[in-house]
Amino acid sequence: MRIWHKDYTLESLKSLTSQYMTGHLRIEFIEIAPDYLKARMPVDDHTHTPRGLLHGGASCALAETVGSTASFLSIDPDKQTAVGLEINANHLRGVREGYVIGTARPVHIGRSTHVWDIRIHAEDSQKPVCISRLTVAILQKNGIS
Repeated sequence: MRIWHKDYTLESLKSLTSQYMTGHLRIEFIEIAPDYLKARMPVDDHTHTPRGLLHGGASCALAETVGSTASFLSIDPDKQTAVGLEINANHLRGVREGYVIGTARPVHIGRSTHVWDIRIHAEDSQKPVCISRLTVAILQKNGIS
């Protein structure tokens, strides 16, 4: 089942990763499929805790980025906008280096809310690092205050 509003490509998503927090954390989209979106983020000095582990906040930033972007891709951006409403995360395993990959899959795509399941794992392992759920509010552009 295709969930995107139109035919997006990875190339069309590059502008979203060059600035803002995604640029600072060097998050990049790596795969867009008919019903999920993947992004990766390096685990390094920009995303470490003082103990040298992936910071939980960085995992949340990756989850929010891939989930919010997935919502944006599934709405009509001329008429609607997507804004994060709630995020939760369970941090399951530490990572010290390499990349982590976040995959957003829809749980619910409704008229006014979307709910995304985001699974983050180390690039060299399928073992989960973080499991997150993101709820996104879908607002009509004429109703934004």
